[in-house]
Amino acid sequence: MKILLVEDDAELAQWLIKALNQRYEFIIEWAEDGRAADARLRNEEFDVVVLDLGLPVMDGRAVLAAMRGRQDTTPALILTARDTLTERTGSLHQGADDFLAKPFAIEELEARLVALVRRAHGRNAGTFTCGDLAFSSAEQRFTLGTSALELTPREHSMLRILIQHAGEPMSKQKIMDRMFSYDAEIHLEAIEVIAHRLRKKLSGSAQIRTLRGLGYVLEAGLA
Repeated sequence: MKILLVEDDAELAQWLIKALNQRYEFIIEWAEDGRAADARLRNEEFDVVVLDLGLPVMDGRAVLAAMRGRQDTTPALILTARDTLTERTGSLHQGADDFLAKPFAIEELEARLVALVRRAHGRNAGTFTCGDLAFSSAEQRFTLGTSALELTPREHSMLRILIQHAGEPMSKQKIMDRMFSYDAEIHLEAIEVIAHRLRKKLSGSAQIRTLRGLGYVLEAGLA
């Protein structure tokens, strides 16, 4: 899951990044003001945006309005200390998908983020399937038939992206953007290597097919 955290409180932002990275397989990008966040949202794809309202340069409401104005449907969770009914309902009416008041428990934030992404993918249950391959978002675990599938962290991350978009072509660049942080020195060839290793482990139960000029697509294996 790739998250854009938009928060001007550096201490809080660093705590959130550290806490989420320790507990969950999230990629978290940080923007300190609304204008920087808006620029990144126009040029990059994220699974969810965690957005503070009281931002410098361009406030959170303006960032949200700009997103929805250009038909950007990325789920947005509002973080704010202004916990009033008017604030909550106003944010939701303006296009926010969820609202969490400060202070909050990191476990609640994680649960809300997972739920937002699940809904965005149109899945009511926390399980994604493709052929005999299944992924439990609650347990962050893959199974192949009745057996657990042993994967390295990078294999797990790439396969999670593919199964959440099963049947949908995903370019190497898009996969890499969702797997690694913005400043990571990773080359596209790394995606090819991970795909090669995954194909061996899937053994035909589900297949990663290469689409020339488009990237990869995960499909159910041939019967």
